[in-house]
Amino acid sequence: MSTNWVLPQRRDLESASLQTLSPNILTYLQAIADSKQFLPASQLTEYHSFLSRIQGASSSQNVSYSTPPTGQTTDHLTILSPVDMAAFLKFMTSPASNAEAELPESDLSYPISNYFINSSHNTYLTGNQLYSESSIDAYKNVLLRGCRCIEIDVWDGEPKSSTLDTGNRPKEEKKHRFRDKIRSLSPRRSKHSVHEIAPLTGNNAGTLPDPWKSQTPLRRAEPRVLHGYTLTKEVSFREVCAAIREAAFVNSDLPVIVSLEVHAGKEQQAIMVEIIEEAWKGFLVDHPDGEVKRLPSPGELRHKILIKVKYLAPEKAAAEASGAAKPTANRNISFSSSSDSDNKEDEAVKKKKRSITESLSSLGIYTRSYHFKNLNTSEAVHPCHVFSLSEKKLMEMHESHGPSLFSHNRNYLMRAFPSGMRVSSSNLDPSVFWRKGVQIVALNWQRIDEGTMLNEGMFAGSGGWILKPSGYRGECSNGTAVVSDKSQADAIAHKTLSLKIKIYAGQSLPLPIGDHKPDGFHPYVKCELHVEKPEERSGAPIEGGGKIKEGEYKQKTKPSRGIDPDFCGEEMDFLDIPGVVEELSFVRYVVIFCSMSHL
Repeated sequence: MSTNWVLPQRRDLESASLQTLSPNILTYLQAIADSKQFLPASQLTEYHSFLSRIQGASSSQNVSYSTPPTGQTTDHLTILSPVDMAAFLKFMTSPASNAEAELPESDLSYPISNYFINSSHNTYLTGNQLYSESSIDAYKNVLLRGCRCIEIDVWDGEPKSSTLDTGNRPKEEKKHRFRDKIRSLSPRRSKHSVHEIAPLTGNNAGTLPDPWKSQTPLRRAEPRVLHGYTLTKEVSFREVCAAIREAAFVNSDLPVIVSLEVHAGKEQQAIMVEIIEEAWKGFLVDHPDGEVKRLPSPGELRHKILIKVKYLAPEKAAAEASGAAKPTANRNISFSSSSDSDNKEDEAVKKKKRSITESLSSLGIYTRSYHFKNLNTSEAVHPCHVFSLSEKKLMEMHESHGPSLFSHNRNYLMRAFPSGMRVSSSNLDPSVFWRKGVQIVALNWQRIDEGTMLNEGMFAGSGGWILKPSGYRGECSNGTAVVSDKSQADAIAHKTLSLKIKIYAGQSLPLPIGDHKPDGFHPYVKCELHVEKPEERSGAPIEGGGKIKEGEYKQKTKPSRGIDPDFCGEEMDFLDIPGVVEELSFVRYVVIFCSMSHL
């Protein structure tokens, strides 16, 4: 809703606030200030409610009302504001005039499965999935930006171990020498590499430490973090844990989930436990008394780190301790290191996964990672289980077991992650998976694209935990989850949306890198609506299979010129859009540079 304001004739043109505005923007604001608009008396209550409830206007931003000029009907009132232009500009830059209303205080009393959680995939990487840098600063970066679920892929600090086939050592060393050679020849800092983000600087900068051998007999090798069987550079697991402790609760006190993908042998897992307990002392979750029947709430887990790690059943732990089960070496060569099960190759890989130790598995209390078979297994109703599925597998489940998938996610945690084929670190469309009830939709934060922009739209201004719409939450009776027969189609009211957006002007837009001629800069604004598609409710195949793409409803302005463009109040109308879930629908704006050849 927009309102035109009647202001006194006095203008403070010398005000410092006016001097910061471009002529285009100042002209439009002046026109708004000079105009008059009448409201029906019947709308005054609605207007007051809008200012206070939606815009958060305080008493200092009150407006006064007067009767209309002679000749006007008496059921209209003129909105007057006894302020000058400088005060009007102050109002326009205050939260009360912000189109993005402040989020209401979130109810943090529900079980953690009732929230969407701001999540990262392969957090340690600064660029693509094949040969980019890894950095401890990547963890600090995402945590300070509001991420509450991060991922660590952990590998042995040296290849020689009693749990490894020592005959593989020459092959491993040869592979890493080849990796270093390729890295030295790779043009990954080329200006044409649009998918690469420059590495963050920090303790990991500089010469790559030898990951294979201790420097002295007194210094042991410790686990390292990297994207396995690729050319990515590793960082120290100990340094990663220290970085997480440093940044985890700076901007939010809500819990952080650490998703561990363990590719290390048993000796190195013991070192992992030692490092975790030392680095995160005081932040780890205490073991509950007795069996867990209900997940705790985010409010109960403030300043806590939850570890998501593979669950080892007590009977299997006892069997392994007695020597009945022997660990096997992992030869997973997939680009994606997350627990996936979307094809036969993944099934083969699962059989070769490293055995988890009891001491490391026991750190996963409310977030136990289980291998996904189907939604009818006994673990699928255990309160603490977490299934991790690739985007492809989730789309298959949507088509074959859509209602069951949605029902499961009302009460239990599920994680979605990008396909292993996304070597450039592109992203899936998180909104499709949120509307399936998936709580943890992991994204590649190092890549700015539609996926990360929608994620920012979902979590901006929150503590990283967003309460699901009521129809998406689990129903509890005496602390026990109850399966609901409501599907995505009828879990919540779907509405019809009509939206009008007027684009006036821009100011101080940055030129493309290497461009220093504003006259050759021709920007335009594109606007997209990302809303639920009918196929999402019916179980029919979703176009693109959950891949990120432009919104179905999109419009754009005509190109303007220069870094202070004038779009002449061009209007974009999105009328009668059906089937909209307000909490899970998004408007995305993009300013795009149009070259002369496309004008």
